[in-house]
Amino acid sequence: MKKTLLTSIIIFAFLSVNAQKDEKATEILDKVIETTESYETIKVDFTYKMYNEKSNIDESKDGILYINKERYRLLIANQMVISDGETIWTYLKSDEEVMINSADENHEAITPSNLLNSYKEDYKSKFIKETTIDGKRVEIIELKPLEGKTYSLIKVTIDKTKKQIINFTIFDKNESEYSYQINKFIPNIPLSDTTFTFLEKDYPDVDFIDMRF
Repeated sequence: MKKTLLTSIIIFAFLSVNAQKDEKATEILDKVIETTESYETIKVDFTYKMYNEKSNIDESKDGILYINKERYRLLIANQMVISDGETIWTYLKSDEEVMINSADENHEAITPSNLLNSYKEDYKSKFIKETTIDGKRVEIIELKPLEGKTYSLIKVTIDKTKKQIINFTIFDKNESEYSYQINKFIPNIPLSDTTFTFLEKDYPDVDFIDMRF
């Protein structure tokens, strides 16, 4: 679930999807990409929900994501993930552990550039409709993986005026649904370099597990 969660959160901030066959979806997503990439930094407050009726699961968690190009800092529940673009630190508070991985070599290293390369080839998109939700004009697009994914569909809701993603839901093949509601999207917020570096001196009692070797 850790990989799915991090992957999905980065998706909504940098949905670098070049949709196939559907010209309407392509036009919309291209504008979202252009708008998002114009921001130097981004702060996103979001709510993550997991639902599976058969398993009687209905969970909800709030999180915060900071992004500066290839660097990011994710805070959710008892987990903090930080990347400076070269190294990824995953801090699990409940275990008092920090796992260190290379952003280049780690298979969980989902960055905007990786998404740009991956989603151009791996998805087929479809424009569903334009409608009004909570007084906002929105555009809804569906993304279907061509192969090799554990989920069958991603449903994306985009603010038509701002060209920003405000909600998306991943439909897993095991009938689970993972949804992300964007509560606040703040571009160009001042962020220091320390936001994207794990300061070991601030965590003297944790175990560091270096996975790079």
